[in-house]
Amino acid sequence: MRKVIISLAPVEAGKPVDKEALVEDVVKSARAGAAMCHLHCRRPDGSLTPDTTELEDTFERIAQRTDLVIQASTGGVSEMNIEQRCRPLDYWRVESASLNGGTTNLGEAVYINSFEDIRYCARAVYERGIIPEIEVFDIGMIYNIRMTQEQAPYRDPVLYNLVFGHKGGMQPNIECLTTFRAAVPSDAKWGVTHYGRDNWEFLAAAIAMGAAVVRIGFEDSRHLAPGKEASFNYEEVEKLAALIRAMDLEPATPQEARQIMCTLPRKKP
Repeated sequence: MRKVIISLAPVEAGKPVDKEALVEDVVKSARAGAAMCHLHCRRPDGSLTPDTTELEDTFERIAQRTDLVIQASTGGVSEMNIEQRCRPLDYWRVESASLNGGTTNLGEAVYINSFEDIRYCARAVYERGIIPEIEVFDIGMIYNIRMTQEQAPYRDPVLYNLVFGHKGGMQPNIECLTTFRAAVPSDAKWGVTHYGRDNWEFLAAAIAMGAAVVRIGFEDSRHLAPGKEASFNYEEVEKLAALIRAMDLEPATPQEARQIMCTLPRKKP
């Protein structure tokens, strides 16, 4: 039976972070079927920071109570340079990390990811034995990665996260999904993020088309049902897990997710 990785991105950008409540929500999300947790490096007020103290403490608390795959973000619109954005990669528990495939508009902001940034991040993740999830906001970014593969040490299988819904990027409709999916190399794995999601149809279509990873959580949307927002991330995970099972598939366990993503063992220094 095919397994689908549920990736949880639980923190809404720009909102204060209640760490105790966040950890409890993530633990319940793991019980509901999440296999991976994706966090940015944030201060308690929700702003992005190169200081990894809060990120590490949060992941330590999560790791004490779950077996979730630990995924750190190297992105987000901020004044940080790529070296600062990659500092979470030095935290020994990080098994996977985002690697952004190019520059795009995110709403009214311009999200800068130059070719040198891409190469820097690729070298940084692979030198540490971390598996990148490559965030692509338009089709050209897939080709950016294919071009930089000649200059940076990518390891098969490459995992693409196709991001839909941002103003300035690909939009969440079947035409864009079909076109985007067709551009993914045949030897790669892929998943989806639907930012600003107000329905579940797009995620269902992506699962049906073969998505290996589906991201859910408050970073992208709180929508749970028509006219209803989730109060907790685990409610979204429960619904996604039910959707996957309704399609005669199964949510991957954390260990199955590691096998699908081909993560490498991480050891405490």
